[in-house]
Amino acid sequence: MESDGIKNHFGVYGVCYKDGCLLCIQKTSGPYKNRLDLPGGSQQLDEGLTETTTREVLEETGYTVRSYSDPRICDVFVREDLINFMVDHIMVFYDIEINDKKAQLTISEAVSDGENDSLGYILMDIQEITEENASPLVLKVKSELLGFPELDKTLYMNWKVNDEKPTSSEWRKNC
Repeated sequence: MESDGIKNHFGVYGVCYKDGCLLCIQKTSGPYKNRLDLPGGSQQLDEGLTETTTREVLEETGYTVRSYSDPRICDVFVREDLINFMVDHIMVFYDIEINDKKAQLTISEAVSDGENDSLGYILMDIQEITEENASPLVLKVKSELLGFPELDKTLYMNWKVNDEKPTSSEWRKNC
């Protein structure tokens, strides 16, 4: 439903957190371009939420999901700088465990629709995640993991799309 300059976007995302590190993807397009994001995305026709999570994690990281738990929902409002509408990004999070011994597929093999907005995954130290390098989804999860869940509406009124790719050292502050 869209009204009054608000566009809704619904997505399902996996949260894999272990030993202070969060599984992120390196986003290549959209408003979160050149930022850390969570593996996940939109449902396909006749696909349930857990099926979406499992498929998206595989497509964007190459890893299969071993288990999922603790579903929860939240949203953030994002208005890009110089854009005259706002996106209400509604998101479902599942805590996930991945089969992390070895990637089952390469990223190019994994994508089913021919389009992938991930350069691959990175395990990021949660303390190195900032508003400058991460999507609102990652920031929401970071707050939750640090014991400060943001349950109320979060607004990003002048969101800046990063046109410049981070340097390899910026992506490599990882675990």
